[in-house]
This record gives sequence, structure tokens and C-alpha cells, in this order.
Amino acid sequence: MILTALAKGTTHGYGIITDVEEISDGRVRLRPGTLYTALDRLCADELIGVDREEIVDGRLRRYYRLTPAGSKRLSAEAARLQAHATTALTRLNLAGGMAT
Repeated sequence: MILTALAKGTTHGYGIITDVEEISDGRVRLRPGTLYTALDRLCADELIGVDREEIVDGRLRRYYRLTPAGSKRLSAEAARLQAHATTALTRLNLAGGMAT
């Protein structure tokens, strides 16, 4: 979800939190501690990078961006999820489910 949020462009932590909540229709609500732990891991894995930093109201605001490796990983994950969804919908139709 974090990679998906960053796919639309560079943003800061609070922007990621609000975008993840929006794209998940409110089902995912990241807490700051969870987010920043994940951001550190994604940076270490070189899937995201720090784009820039600025001081806002006396506090550091760091902006993150998706790296080429992050874009590739997100694309692969989206394809995997799409294939899984296609299989599920096909099986529902074969079993007489209501999927269309």
C-alpha cells in the first residue's frame, strides 16, 4: 500500500498515511510508528528513497519517492494480485457463484 501511495508521486509521511487510508477505502489506517518502521525497511531495500527534507513548524519533514526497483516490485505485486483475483473469479463462475 505504501508503494502504491508513492506511485502517484513524492510525498511525506502524513501524505502516505492519508493516501493509504483513501485507496483502501478506510480499511487500512497506518499509525506513525508502523509507517516509519516500514519506510525505513523500504529504504533499506532500496524500493523507496528520500527525495528531500524540509523544516516545517520546527520539525523535519521528509519526502519519499518510489525508486525504479520499487516501481518494478509494485508492478510485479499488482500482476500477482490480478492473477489471483482472475483465478478466484473464474472458479466462482465454474462453481455457480455470482461473480461476473
